[in-house]
Amino acid sequence: MRKKQWYETLFENYAEKYDKECFTQGTIGECDFLEKELNFDKSLKIIDIGCGTGRHAIELSKRGYSVTGIDLSESMLARAQEKALKNNLKINFLKCDARNLPFNQEFDVAIMLCEGAFPLMETDEMNYEILKNVSRVLKSKAKFIFTTLNGLFPLYHSIGDFHTQNAKEDDVAYDRKHFDLMTFRDYSITTVIDDHGVVKKLECNERYYVPSEITWLLKTLGFSKIEIFGAKLGAFSREDKLTPEDYEMLVIAER
Repeated sequence: MRKKQWYETLFENYAEKYDKECFTQGTIGECDFLEKELNFDKSLKIIDIGCGTGRHAIELSKRGYSVTGIDLSESMLARAQEKALKNNLKINFLKCDARNLPFNQEFDVAIMLCEGAFPLMETDEMNYEILKNVSRVLKSKAKFIFTTLNGLFPLYHSIGDFHTQNAKEDDVAYDRKHFDLMTFRDYSITTVIDDHGVVKKLECNERYYVPSEITWLLKTLGFSKIEIFGAKLGAFSREDKLTPEDYEMLVIAER
């Protein structure tokens, strides 16, 4: 039997806690930005990759957009479906691996926010498979908007200090092992308490990317226009030039 990866274990029975985390509180502002990027065109078909509890998919659906949400976690998807039903919304939520999406040139827009799938994979090749699949499910003229970890940040700051400052009391504890400059991977021990009160100690491994890497990866997949900005929680803006102070980067790619 295949061993579960840390991100699979993390998101088992974690949906309610996830919705209360500080980093999930910017949904309204982020969707305001997405609407502007889409020119308020409600005819566009959107796929939300790594949709989690469906916060962006649900908000966009409330605003009249057609959204399909995919995620690897059954418990996260169950909560997403529950929230959609409470809001009388019909959203297609599917359990899928982002490295093997069951679509082909069906969507006008892909969003992948708050480290939805990418860049949590164990290897660079797996992360690249996610980008390849996103490219494949998009139509010939399409837009891809996502956030990912900014590799400039750990070069100038302590990731451990950042997580300590932003952790909620009794919810998450972060113990940094080391950041590998050769691979730009951060190895850490994260302790969380899930929705059932179970304490989980996870050996995490996340990949940080520098802007030139993201640009090159997307160009190999046929995206011709790639723009990268700083990603401020709940306040995405084209006015935010990416700096080493930004923990995440916002990527907008078109073809």
